[in-house]
Amino acid sequence: MQFPHSFRNPTLAALALTHRSVGKPNNERMEFLGDALLGAIVAELLFEVHPNASEGELSRLRAQLVNGEALAVIARELALGEVLKLGPGELKSGGFRRDSILSDAFEALIAAVYMDDGFDACRQVVRRLFMPRVAELKRSSKDAKTRLQEWLQGRGLPLPVYELTDSYGEDHAKTFDVSCCIDEPEPIRVEGRGGSRRAAEQDAAEAVLRRLLEKKNER
Repeated sequence: MQFPHSFRNPTLAALALTHRSVGKPNNERMEFLGDALLGAIVAELLFEVHPNASEGELSRLRAQLVNGEALAVIARELALGEVLKLGPGELKSGGFRRDSILSDAFEALIAAVYMDDGFDACRQVVRRLFMPRVAELKRSSKDAKTRLQEWLQGRGLPLPVYELTDSYGEDHAKTFDVSCCIDEPEPIRVEGRGGSRRAAEQDAAEAVLRRLLEKKNER
């Protein structure tokens, strides 16, 4: 697949594909900008395509699209590994195949489009690359507690523990705070809030799922 942008300033593209192992200048700062641009533009796309999706569903869908593994897939389709500039150590260890390096380069390349031709051009590139992927995604009908339970059970891990930590307000408009704790794959404790105990539990479970996904992407 060909990258859908012709650079006016090719040095920006070259910089976006320069890994920090080469030295300075490199693409680290551009990764930061590209990550923010991708998050915003993909969020807009999902907002348009799924007008009835909740905030939690939209966040979940975006997390499926904008994560290291998913971005590395796009980078491979664009053959970015073949044009990456890596230091001798990374070249020797096969860095051009590593998900983290490929996804970072892709983010930096998105930033390069923005720097080269502005936000509208960047938005067009991202939408062109992600629209087919958005169309393939299916919204999950399962609630957060069910998905968290299935995630843990699928890995043979203990189930989460929910605990009511507080409730306040008038009887007709109470607010509930519930904690959700898991011990494995690492200890996580978060609190959720809702207009019922069940809603608060769902909110807490969603937060744990987000944390687990964030940890996975950091690895």
